[in-house]
Amino acid sequence: MNMAYGSSFTRRGFLRGAAGVCALGLSGALIGCGGSSSGSSSSSNSSSAGSGGSSSAAHKIEMVTDTGGVNDQSFNQLAWSGLQQLQSDEGWQVSYLESKQESDYATNLDKAVDDGSELVWGIGFAMAEAVGKAAATNPDVQFAIIDNANPTDGSNLTGVQFRAQEPSFLVGYIAARTSKTGQVGFVGGISSDIIDQFEYGYKGGVAYANREQGTNVEIQAQYAESFSDSAKGKSIASKMFSSGCDVVFHASGGTGTGVIEAAKDAGKFAIGVDMDQSFLAPDNVLTSALKRVDVAVADVSRKLINGETKGGSNMNLGLTEGCVGIPEDHSLMDDAVYQAAVALEDKIKSGDIVPPANSSELDAFTSKL
Repeated sequence: MNMAYGSSFTRRGFLRGAAGVCALGLSGALIGCGGSSSGSSSSSNSSSAGSGGSSSAAHKIEMVTDTGGVNDQSFNQLAWSGLQQLQSDEGWQVSYLESKQESDYATNLDKAVDDGSELVWGIGFAMAEAVGKAAATNPDVQFAIIDNANPTDGSNLTGVQFRAQEPSFLVGYIAARTSKTGQVGFVGGISSDIIDQFEYGYKGGVAYANREQGTNVEIQAQYAESFSDSAKGKSIASKMFSSGCDVVFHASGGTGTGVIEAAKDAGKFAIGVDMDQSFLAPDNVLTSALKRVDVAVADVSRKLINGETKGGSNMNLGLTEGCVGIPEDHSLMDDAVYQAAVALEDKIKSGDIVPPANSSELDAFTSKL
């Protein structure tokens, strides 16, 4: 899986070179953006002593996946890639514990502490409660969580969030301008504030394109209530395609592999999420809403381990920091559409456009169009 990720990222880089290095400040502001095997009914795996390391295996970092698993073709896999990069660059010992069900979260976090980890990552907002409790119980261990703010006041827990509505707005704009049927879809995993960012950012991008182009592209949206049920994702997307959608965006972790399979079967377009998912169906993945979890995990880990950043902070990363975007490769879309998306990226960075992250923000956004 990681090999596939690596090859696809080489082929399809970040929008306008945004895959540069991102450096995170003490206050959680990002001041610049720069990015190893495993599984518990939990299952586990570890790597150590990378070739480029200067500190041997003196430091140990372990991550706990959510139920999507480490090979979800999405943010769990990206997080693991970030740790593997640390193993390669620093020679640190890295490992993961894979959660098969929600009841594994607390058990795996406890095991990571028992393993002697200096830093334990919880991957996904679903783990917020378990990570908060683990941090409170183990004040001498640093914890960090992806896609959630620090759920406690603890000084040993760092929250890392992304403005996912920003790349979602871009892909919504692209979807609306690419659609020939005037219908596009969205498939979510489990409804939450985090997934709302994807859904409503996407809807905002479609609305912006409609206003700009004088079109009336409609959106179908449905949740799979899972981040790991690819069959459910395929079923939902297949129905969307058969009912007229010709582009479907997913924000559903491993469930989304089924959405992409459905696009391939129907000869339609899917839009990937988190990582560039074009390698799953090169002729059918129109673009992807990228979220550089690997960059954030590697950079925050370095700063926490080296003492450059103290725990207890919250970090919020987006286009301005170079930690979200879309791939440069746009071979499946009209070049004019891609260039227009690039222009929108600049407007988002400048604050001229503020993509909506929830229903009320979408209402306010569309009322001003």
